[in-house]
Amino acid sequence: MVKKSDFVLAPYMKSNDLRATYQILNTVIPYILLWILAVKAAKVSFYLLPPIMVMITLFSLRCFSLMHDCGHYSLFRSKRVNRVVGFILGVMNGIPQYPWSRGHAYHHKTNGDWEKYRGPVALVSTEEFSKLSPAAQKRYELLRHPLMLFPGGFFYLAIKPRLALIAGLYGFIGHLLNCIQEDPSMDIKKIIYSYKSKNWYTTGEFFDLLFNNICVVSSWIYLGYLLGFGFFLSIYSITLTFAAAIFICVFFVQHNFEGSYAHKTEGWDYTLGALKGSSYLELPTVLKWFSADIGYHNIHHLSERIPNYNLEACHNQNIHLLTDSKKLKMADIPDCFQFILWDPSTSCPVSIASFHQSISCEISLMSS
Repeated sequence: MVKKSDFVLAPYMKSNDLRATYQILNTVIPYILLWILAVKAAKVSFYLLPPIMVMITLFSLRCFSLMHDCGHYSLFRSKRVNRVVGFILGVMNGIPQYPWSRGHAYHHKTNGDWEKYRGPVALVSTEEFSKLSPAAQKRYELLRHPLMLFPGGFFYLAIKPRLALIAGLYGFIGHLLNCIQEDPSMDIKKIIYSYKSKNWYTTGEFFDLLFNNICVVSSWIYLGYLLGFGFFLSIYSITLTFAAAIFICVFFVQHNFEGSYAHKTEGWDYTLGALKGSSYLELPTVLKWFSADIGYHNIHHLSERIPNYNLEACHNQNIHLLTDSKKLKMADIPDCFQFILWDPSTSCPVSIASFHQSISCEISLMSS
């Protein structure tokens, strides 16, 4: 079996500040210029907006991809610079970067261990699915339909971080009142640090969430007044929704495909999770650039400290060791969305159709 130590990874784990700065500039500046162009184009004709909106969507996608690298502290050499740049990119996409990156780090630590992590759409096992009512099964399938990427993507970026802050603060107020009622002399610091919220896990996550919300909502209000709320919110919500749908789609298919490694915790192997639980998604050159080479996902999972600008070279260096890794093409993406159940007996994701077929076969065997 191929081991992680067999791969040449260390030379590619070195961050390059010059390349990282260039990537930020060639992403953020065009993104801003495209918004300016959209304002000017709208004054001439709204028919000029669609191609501009497509480009805004793609640059928004690239902003998220670079934010993802910052979350792994791989884009720049300095941890502080990664945090600052990541925060700014998070504001541009409406998402608090630090809490997101902490959750994403858990995904990396448990990739392929399906008892601990079942992806962004919370898949259930075949046993759990069989216990659902027929109506609940239909609802489960509907909520994981590819078209749900669009409302789901908008909720994920535009609404969920706002709700997380409101729900967390509401819970804190209740906690504060209970503490005061039980002991009016309790120190305020003790009250603050004793509060545990499911919306954040550390003080650092709370402040990142708070400042992100302040910056995001303030920018919405300011740009709404500046550009007109109807115009700004229309362009922003559409481009943000499509960008979110694309990166959730890419993330999903890179872990949910036929034969993907989906093991129980007992016997789970990190390297197999990277090599067989992550795919190599072969994208056209233009999409490779806008996604910051995240298609080389098996290499990324072997070492998240490899910056995006070194992934392709690392992949080519180690390609002889990747023969057992899944290679996907754009045409394969639609088929991946059928694998929305986890079958612990085969350690693979399966489709609902194949699950029903296996149940039918079992019933036929029992009756005969």
